[in-house]
Amino acid sequence: MIKVKLSIIFFEEDGSRIMYCPALDLSGYGSNENEAIESFKLTLGEYFNYTVNKGTLAKDLKRMGWTVKNQNKKMNPPSMLYLLNENKNFSRIFNDHSYRKFDQVFDIPATA
Repeated sequence: MIKVKLSIIFFEEDGSRIMYCPALDLSGYGSNENEAIESFKLTLGEYFNYTVNKGTLAKDLKRMGWTVKNQNKKMNPPSMLYLLNENKNFSRIFNDHSYRKFDQVFDIPATA
C-alpha cells in the first residue's frame, strides 16, 4: 500500500450529506455525516477492489490526472486547480454549494 493525502469535501445536496473526493471522483452519501462516511468507505473499497482485479487502477488514476510512476510505486493526485478546471462535478460543487474541506491520508494499492 502507498499512503496518499487526499482532499475530502463535505457538502449537503437535496437533503443528503455527501462526502466527495475530487481526486478520485468518488462519493458517499447518507442522511447524516456518519452515514456519508460509511458509504464513502464502501465506495472507495469497491473502487479499489474492482480496478485492482481488472488491472486498470493505474490507467484510471492517470485518466483522472494522477502522476503514477510504477518503477518506484510513487503516486501523486492532481492539484486542486487541475481538478477545478477538469472535473465538472467538483467545479459545480465548489461554485454552487457551501462545503467543508479536509485532508486525509488513504492507502492506495501498490499494484497500480
